[in-house]
Amino acid sequence: MSLPRRLSGFKPTGSLQLGNYLGAIRPLVRTQEHTDTVVMVVDLHALTIAHEPAALRALTREVAMVLLAAGVDPRHSTLYVQSGVREHAELHYLLECTAGYGEAHRMIQFKEKSAGKRHVRLSLLTYPVLMAGDILLHDTDEVPVGEDQSQHLELTRAVATRFNARYGPTFVVPRVVNPPVAARIRDLSDPTTKMGKSHGGPGTVFLLDPPDVIRHKVLRAVTDARSEVCHDPAGQPGVSNLLEILAACAGRSPAALAGHFRGYGELKAAVVDALVDELGPLQAAYAELAADPAEVDRLLREGAGRARIRAAATLDRAREAIGLLAA
Repeated sequence: MSLPRRLSGFKPTGSLQLGNYLGAIRPLVRTQEHTDTVVMVVDLHALTIAHEPAALRALTREVAMVLLAAGVDPRHSTLYVQSGVREHAELHYLLECTAGYGEAHRMIQFKEKSAGKRHVRLSLLTYPVLMAGDILLHDTDEVPVGEDQSQHLELTRAVATRFNARYGPTFVVPRVVNPPVAARIRDLSDPTTKMGKSHGGPGTVFLLDPPDVIRHKVLRAVTDARSEVCHDPAGQPGVSNLLEILAACAGRSPAALAGHFRGYGELKAAVVDALVDELGPLQAAYAELAADPAEVDRLLREGAGRARIRAAATLDRAREAIGLLAA
């Protein structure tokens, strides 16, 4: 019996942070031996916004190394950089010839990211179609997505279904997988917003932050005027965020942990210790990888080579189905 194929992508628009790790990276590492896992650094997606080429290359390498350091195992997962497999770009165009302008324009993320800007890159409008190509290129069965990407998955399913209906069976129509319930990690300095990597400020814990930086950020985390430690996301969002971080590291429920602390100082100290213990092995593994860039390049080339075999077969099917001459 073949394993279900599952795909995850990480965009190199900033250093990976705690929310990425607890919500996406750690779950995929835990399931990679039981799924046919594809993990991509989606550098083409990073071109939808203004960027510095040298910074993009550096972040692409950093994200790949963090994924390896976090436990993505090339023996069990296909890990590669998206632009290293050119079939992504070609399938993107074929799918643009199937998707509609209205479908792309309705995407909530496009509306949010383009609002108030004088110059908006066309790729920002069409990148959900590129994302559809990423998924369909691998005959993906399952895609774990959070709420912010569910609309893009529905577009992928719609485009694949339409292509199959017009041109014959070509693509596997993927299904949405709800990832394991993870803590909704919020910004430490503003617990009303999600912790983010692209514009991370003093309230974002990055996976490569050294222990003293983690300690500084946690000790400055917003709490509230009440003295008791309770898990009450509505009434005590800052304290609840700290409890959820601690619970995610400890494998406990935040409500159960709340009763162990007499005050915010004790809670923050426990969160610092838990984060340093959780991220220490990752940071040590990252340092080893950074000292051997040739080995990292080799692993990414091998991953791209495996991905290209599957991608070429899918692209050939799509080209023939849509009416193109054999390449």
